This record gives sequence, structure tokens and C-alpha cells, in this order.
Amino acid sequence: MMKVAVLGCGRMGKEIIKEAIDEGFKVVAVVDAEDSSLNGQDAGRVSGIGELGVKVSPATHLEDILDETKPDVVIDFTNAEACFWNTKLIVQKDINLVIGTTGFTDKQMQEIEQEINSHNVGAVISPNMSVGVNVYWQLIEEATRYLPDYDIEIIESHHRFKKDAPSGTALKTAEIISTVRDVELEDAGVYGRRGASERGEGEIGIHAIRAGDIVGEHTVIYGTIGERIEITHKAHSRAAFVKGVIKAVEFIVNKKGVYGMKEVLGI
Repeated sequence: MMKVAVLGCGRMGKEIIKEAIDEGFKVVAVVDAEDSSLNGQDAGRVSGIGELGVKVSPATHLEDILDETKPDVVIDFTNAEACFWNTKLIVQKDINLVIGTTGFTDKQMQEIEQEINSHNVGAVISPNMSVGVNVYWQLIEEATRYLPDYDIEIIESHHRFKKDAPSGTALKTAEIISTVRDVELEDAGVYGRRGASERGEGEIGIHAIRAGDIVGEHTVIYGTIGERIEITHKAHSRAAFVKGVIKAVEFIVNKKGVYGMKEVLGI
């Protein structure tokens, strides 16, 4: 039976715990922030599935928890800073990872990948593990290639509690577009607009909306004089993401190196 540890007991973490149990995995540990109100509570109860026999533990105990429970895979949906330090510890324990955390700086991501490769463990890292979003990224790559002269704007919407903006999915979308167009996102990206000036040539507009309980919506607009094309992905529930997480866990067992969802899904 696959043994997994879940780091982060927020909205996604709770859904992952439920899906992991449904898929026959053994959830051996659940870890949340040091000051979390969930610490000490049964992870199954806080996830809405009844008594699991695993208590939510503070992140300060992570090393001891990994030594005691020996998971096959650790799933990290925390925050960029926490995940950065979690990874440094986890790879030393020869444990593979699935990382869905977003908001990393380029330097943090480079160091995380270096740690994984240098310790000869395996990890799936993706800002969005939904099957639909990964197909969406493929469509964006193709559309950008066929529409080289069109204006491009990215609009993403999420619930009011999301902390990072733009979303990791929107940034990955912008990176795909900038790669196809052979430009640096740092130069082409425009984050929101204000003031009286025309749109600059070659700009990639990126806009974030935070409202209510929106699970996640991403749209890329390709516009030119006389027409526009819109490609949109809408998540109706977090189940869309969680199914991909489970696929990533199954994929990464006994593998070495860093992978994305393209490899997991065979896209």
C-alpha cells in the first residue's frame, strides 16, 4: 500500500487527503503550519471523512515525523517559503515528492531542482496538476505559434483567500507564450494596466482577479483588428486538481529526477 504524507492542510490538502484514502493510499502523516489551529486534531475529521487516526502536526516536527512514518511520497501544498525548506529536509531522507505549491522565485525553484537532482530522488513539480489545464497549456502553445502578430492578454480569477498573484498557472501560461515568441517574460510582461497610454507592441498582459469562492479560471485572449480568439479553462471544483495529484504520486514512485505533468499525463 502506498504511504503518503501531506504537507499543508488547507483547502487543497483536505481534498488530497480524501482522494488519497479513496484511492487506497495510506495517509501516514499530515503537517500544517506551526501556528495552525488544526494541529492536534484528527486529519480525517478535519477533512470530512471521519476518524483517520493521524493527527495534524506542526511543521516544526517534520523531521521526526518523516523518520517515524517513512512515507513513499510527500505531497507539498504549503507556501513557497515553507516548501523551499521542506524540500531540503525531505530529499535528505531519500523520499520522493509531488510539489503543487506556487509562488516560488526563480532562485528558489532552481535551488529546489538542484536539491532533488543532487540527492538522486524524484519529484513532480507543477503549478497546476489538473489534466484539463495541462491540455490547455498545449492549446496555448499551438495557438501562440499560429498567431504571432495577435495581442495577448491573460486573465486569471481565484477565490478571495488566494495569497499569490498572479497565479502559478497564469505565470506558467505567460512563460509558454514568451518561449514560443522568443522573448523574455521579464521584458514583455505587463501586470495590470493604469494610465493613459496605448498598448505596447509585443506586450503580454497578465491580470489577476480575487473574489468570493472562485476555484480557478484562466483565459488567454488573442486579439487583432476585426476578431479575437479566447481559450479558457474553468475549474468547477478542486477535484480537477486532486485527480492530477494522485496521478503524479503514482507516476513518481521509484523515479529519479524532476518531472512535470506533461510526463505524468503523456502529453
